[in-house]
Amino acid sequence: MGHRKKSAPRRGSLGFMPRKRSSEFVPSVSTWPEVSVQKPTLLGFIGYKVGMTHAFIIDNRQGSPTLGKEVFRPITVVEAPPVYVLAVRGYSYDENVGLYTVGEAWIRPPLELGLERRISTLGAFDTQAMFKKLESSLDDLKEVRVLVATQPTLTGGLSKKAPDLLEVKVASPGGNVKAAFDYASSILGKTVSVGEVFQPGLMVDVITVTKGKGFQGDVKRFGVKVLPRWHKHRKGARGVGARSHGKGTWWEIPNPGQLGFHRRTEYNKRILDITDNWAAYTPAGGFLRYGIPRSTIVVLEGTIPGVAKRPIVMRYPVRPPRWYMKLGVVKPTITFVSLQSKQGV
Repeated sequence: MGHRKKSAPRRGSLGFMPRKRSSEFVPSVSTWPEVSVQKPTLLGFIGYKVGMTHAFIIDNRQGSPTLGKEVFRPITVVEAPPVYVLAVRGYSYDENVGLYTVGEAWIRPPLELGLERRISTLGAFDTQAMFKKLESSLDDLKEVRVLVATQPTLTGGLSKKAPDLLEVKVASPGGNVKAAFDYASSILGKTVSVGEVFQPGLMVDVITVTKGKGFQGDVKRFGVKVLPRWHKHRKGARGVGARSHGKGTWWEIPNPGQLGFHRRTEYNKRILDITDNWAAYTPAGGFLRYGIPRSTIVVLEGTIPGVAKRPIVMRYPVRPPRWYMKLGVVKPTITFVSLQSKQGV
């Protein structure tokens, strides 16, 4: 009697279960890092994915076999126009419930933002009263965050006018809540540019929603092996051999379902450049399915999830690599950027 295999490799990571559709296009940030900053600053920013090209840079990673040499790198361009600060929100902490909202202070947004229908109680807002109430509970605050709105009308590739909203934590030197609150109060009702939050050479984590692929089967969704056509399988070749055990079905077994349009976080994407000179990175004819950016762009090293025009949330890194911790924030030297048209690619 021949040997029968009693085990099989794991199909797909269980860390991504359940593989369901994201509830929103703009993902909320569940974790904010504890970073050391010289002055109060926002820990995140939001932009829109433009497209990709490639460049050559001088490798400055310590310990790299190509240290000091010119290397090829794919780059992703994100358009990030200034965001408008709508509100300041204070959080306190309880051991039983965790962080909870103490109070918030809103400001009446300008009409060009188009938020009247999304915020239906604008007429009842008293900014001064809400601000004084929040300031009176300053001793109880553990975190200070601001609510920002994007300005898609300033971009070159978006046709929508409705802004996207994002809650961003405010960091301060030594974790001083009073300094974070003062800074958040000073930018309330003003715009903040991406250059005030990030700088070239900084590592960022990218949080976004991946490209949706709809309802797919086992083979495409989990990489299950297709059974040979000549084998004795009367119930199909593009499925797993067994889906159940006893009275129920194991949730770990690959099953058909939603593929893509998942909220995902990719760590440690280095910022190569932040510039208003978008022409220096725009291929001939513009970016595929986006066009030509018209505001500040952030050039990231590598690829990021999502399709063109999708909101991209960038935040300070929660687990930066060792070589980056030794090197620090140093702007890489870019020697060449491909401006060849990507329309026929």
